[in-house]
Amino acid sequence: MKKKLIFLSIGLLLWTISFGFTGNQADAKSVKAKHKETVIVNPDLEHYFTDYDGTFLLYDETKGSLEVYNPKKSQKKVSPNSTFKIPNSLIALETGVLPDEHTMWEWDGTVYPFESWNQDHHMRSAIAQSVVWFYQRIAVGVGEERYEQYLDTLSYGNQDISGGLTQFWLQSSLKVSPVEQLQFLRKLYHDQLPFSQRNMDIVRDILILEQTEEYTLSGKTGAGFKQEWEEPVLGWFIGVLEKDGKRYTFVTNIEGEQASSGKAKEITLQILRDKGLY
Repeated sequence: MKKKLIFLSIGLLLWTISFGFTGNQADAKSVKAKHKETVIVNPDLEHYFTDYDGTFLLYDETKGSLEVYNPKKSQKKVSPNSTFKIPNSLIALETGVLPDEHTMWEWDGTVYPFESWNQDHHMRSAIAQSVVWFYQRIAVGVGEERYEQYLDTLSYGNQDISGGLTQFWLQSSLKVSPVEQLQFLRKLYHDQLPFSQRNMDIVRDILILEQTEEYTLSGKTGAGFKQEWEEPVLGWFIGVLEKDGKRYTFVTNIEGEQASSGKAKEITLQILRDKGLY
């Protein structure tokens, strides 16, 4: 496969490896010293994205390298939709809106088009089933002021919550780029976020999708719709694959007709499978 290797200046190279880490410059320098820092732009992944405007990023912690398909798209800010459940879970735990991942909240009887939402939930089940009402209730508990503070501290996307307290992350005002999603995930898995160790441990645990003797796959999907729960036009799948003592952080984003979260996940897993990682 044709791959264009881009060797960056020392300053930008260090930023690529540390992805905006702010807490441990010594660690960043250590990574720089151990690894050949490269960004690999791989146009040969195009066939995975037929009919979609998409991007894929894969960061190899061991090699200290980032593979990118469609760099321009990787910088475009779009709605995080349900991938925002990751920072939202951290914020809920840190503020005490939820004491832990097992506290059950009662379903209020509103009937949703997804049967799994029409029941009581705790955080562990709500993130697994991507239950929007559960996280909207979290939002009411957190409030605008604390969201503004946390999004500013996290430098999360455009930090815009003007779309409304229970809607700003749902195809609304809050926008984040795939590169920023990758930055955020890497900080979470390096304990570099402004949350307690306990709360970061809990969120990493509830993100686990598959765990075998060979690998652990963690992640979260997200979908944006033309109208409420109909006609998907934006899909995310972001997460981490740990295998053979190595960690790979990935982000896939697609836009277009029928660009669902399921399709974003399908594309991601096929790429990882074809690379022999999954």
